[in-house]
Amino acid sequence: MKKLINKVEDILSEVLDGMAAAHGDLIRVNKEPAYVVRADAPVKGKVAIVSGGGSGHEPMHGGFVGKGMLDGACPGAIFTSPTPDQMYEAAKAVDGGAGVLFIVKNYTGDVMNFEMAADLAKEDGITVKSVVIDDDVAVQDSTWTAGRRGVATTVLAEKIVGAAAEDGKSLDELADLCARVNANGRTMGMALTSCTVPANGKPSFDLPEDEMEIGIGIHGEPGRRREKLKSADEIVEELMTPVIEDLPFKAGDQVLLFVNGMGATPLIELYIVYRKAAEFAEKHGLKVVRHFIGSYITSLDMAGTSITLLKLDDEMLKYWDAPVLTPALRSKI
Repeated sequence: MKKLINKVEDILSEVLDGMAAAHGDLIRVNKEPAYVVRADAPVKGKVAIVSGGGSGHEPMHGGFVGKGMLDGACPGAIFTSPTPDQMYEAAKAVDGGAGVLFIVKNYTGDVMNFEMAADLAKEDGITVKSVVIDDDVAVQDSTWTAGRRGVATTVLAEKIVGAAAEDGKSLDELADLCARVNANGRTMGMALTSCTVPANGKPSFDLPEDEMEIGIGIHGEPGRRREKLKSADEIVEELMTPVIEDLPFKAGDQVLLFVNGMGATPLIELYIVYRKAAEFAEKHGLKVVRHFIGSYITSLDMAGTSITLLKLDDEMLKYWDAPVLTPALRSKI
């Protein structure tokens, strides 16, 4: 294992220190318990948006804390859910009196711990609602979930709902919007290599040089099948077909096309993937009106990609285009 780390047990603490040093104008970091909040939190009268999950998926979630996106994020250890007290303390730190919305990826530990945090917050008089993201079409149940996994649509929901919160929407309106984003987003991923969890010191699974895993999860969970490596265009067709068929998307739909890198995939390859994905979508009559390309929800050092299609309505489009200012994603404010 070759990694730019010191002690394995210090990784999360040192990551948070680095974020605080680099982005102190945008975020505020708390260490005990660990959470990240926007520098101006709490914003009085605004619904606060909080998400979180295990580390190893950077820049999600801490990199998306800031104006126009998340008010707070709770980082667990690598591939490990944050604890209820982290989520509870983060909710208290960002509550501006209008309630808190939890955006939760569908992993058993995340769902359970956010539910416990919501109960604790409610005892303090904080109104909390939760929306679970479950956009992965690869498998119905996986290693760490009951039902579909929550993957890249999470980032799109955080951006759209975060902008709507900035615009003054109510907690009920934001929960409805988040649920609508989830209902209209579908994702499928694949891996060329495994990832290496530092605490284990070796790849999470063995994947021969001439094979790939189709339908992989963001923690290295197994997918639909393992098969011989194919060309980029063939891989895109294997990912896009179940995505389009699952919603189902239909001719004339306006969509956002998100091509995501899994951590060790260079941008040159993501553009090759996007080229074919856009062509495939348009061949099926979909109108790609927005795109998003880059490594935004990763799996440590895994090589691979995921493709997400989000069917857009006017409200989603408006808030996707709204300004944002976070460590990892920013546009003109």
